[in-house]
Amino acid sequence: MNVKDKQRRPAPPAGRRDDKPGRKPSAATGKPRSQGQKSVPKAIDRPVITPEPGPVTERVLTLRSGERPAERVPLILHSDGAGDFHLVDSGNGLKLEQYGPYRIVRPEAQALWPRALPDHVWEAADAIFTGDTEEDGMGRWRFPRHALGETWPLSLLDVDFHGRFTAFRHVGVFPEQIAHWAWMKQAVEQAGRPIKVLNLFGYTGVASLVAAAAGAEVTHVDASKKAIGWARENQSLSRLDKAPIRWICEDAMKFIQREERRGHRYDIILTDPPKFGRGPAGEVWQLFDHLPAMLDICRELLAPKAIGLVLTAYSIRASFYSIHELMRETMRGKGGLVESGELVIREAGLDGKTPGRALSTSLFSRWVPK
Repeated sequence: MNVKDKQRRPAPPAGRRDDKPGRKPSAATGKPRSQGQKSVPKAIDRPVITPEPGPVTERVLTLRSGERPAERVPLILHSDGAGDFHLVDSGNGLKLEQYGPYRIVRPEAQALWPRALPDHVWEAADAIFTGDTEEDGMGRWRFPRHALGETWPLSLLDVDFHGRFTAFRHVGVFPEQIAHWAWMKQAVEQAGRPIKVLNLFGYTGVASLVAAAAGAEVTHVDASKKAIGWARENQSLSRLDKAPIRWICEDAMKFIQREERRGHRYDIILTDPPKFGRGPAGEVWQLFDHLPAMLDICRELLAPKAIGLVLTAYSIRASFYSIHELMRETMRGKGGLVESGELVIREAGLDGKTPGRALSTSLFSRWVPK
């Protein structure tokens, strides 16, 4: 089974959310703000924790003892849209999405079928990404109707944040993960106790803000200062300035190794690693080489009454069974359940309420206690 190959562009920092092509949180367009466009509010000044010196150490993995967790496969998690987002239509290698007031066209290799809506609907889009059709290629945004501002307000799951037109096609949020975020939100709200969440490769912080708004104490890790800055802007937009969020600018592997040594534990861990990356101190990340060690450390970081460990993988050309079996081996002797499959977004039409075809976006594997 092939999934969308989210191959990272060459040599991004490991642990960065923006090492996924298009996740680069930069000022992208050079276009003037549209009339009436509000400027991005600045987050309250708070320290961002920076990396500590020291190399990423090798981890020797051994087969764990005990039974493997029960399994549920395949599990297809659908996102029909939420808040200001829904998938309008897809086909002919493109997708038409609604992000708040804007309708956007972007490349989508997995949209193999014909488009359902007529051409004039697609041609009326507010923004179209053009240029390199590869996920790791740069391009430009074209605005057929009128120039748009670099950023605009969005909301998902009661969290406010800014969309942004970047040079790598993405706009600051990956809505297929609504399914994971909704699960996490419900788990935090129903826990009846303080919950600690670790968000690795946290990008612009939407998942971290969803967790914090639900009442969790959050540790957000990303090696990109720009991504952390964008996330902190989003924190202010969501009126969560006083929420207990630690913003950590560091290589993800280095951070979790230190957390393991210190004996820190988390109830929920989200990890969404790139296929390839380089950390700020030259650390090298290769998904197939380093994912087993990362998951092994994440297991050790789970609290005794942990709620879940979630892995999302955009970048591998493989069956979800690959990461499913890895997760089951990692969690051997832990009990619980490993459920794995794909994240998909279902078309919702112009009105956002008309179910259509399902567009596969990524693989995932999730361990939860029974």
